[in-house]
Amino acid sequence: MSGTNEDALFGLDQVRALIVAGRQPAFGVKLGMSLIEADYGHSVFEAIPDGSSYNPMGFVHGGYTSSILDSACGIAVHTALKPGQAYTTLELKVSFLRPLSDRSGTIRAVGRLVSIGGRAAFSEATLHDAAGKLCATATSTLLIFEARSR
Repeated sequence: MSGTNEDALFGLDQVRALIVAGRQPAFGVKLGMSLIEADYGHSVFEAIPDGSSYNPMGFVHGGYTSSILDSACGIAVHTALKPGQAYTTLELKVSFLRPLSDRSGTIRAVGRLVSIGGRAAFSEATLHDAAGKLCATATSTLLIFEARSR
């Protein structure tokens, strides 16, 4: 969002503007995941995994799961940014608790801001399948920095 008049908005306002406009983060579009809900320190993504995200063993690749969890962690932090701030993931730890497949139905990743300071933020996320079973968790450390126009 850097380099636009959105730079003058608080992070939560930026994220809400995306949702209201029906826009999605570009990477999420590529992977078929949608940001469906956001509030201060909170984000929710949904996706329906299919065979296009499978690894050679016939289950959803860990990178797909990591991506939706990273997005949930990141947007939870994004909602807490001040105007002119940006962030990037420094560290993401994912625990895979059960495999995902096309039988998992709509998966839901919920991100939560744990703490934010002037230079770093910490967040966590959980991922459940359509039956409500916990499939993966993540914790994330993110670097907060001044956004520069592109």
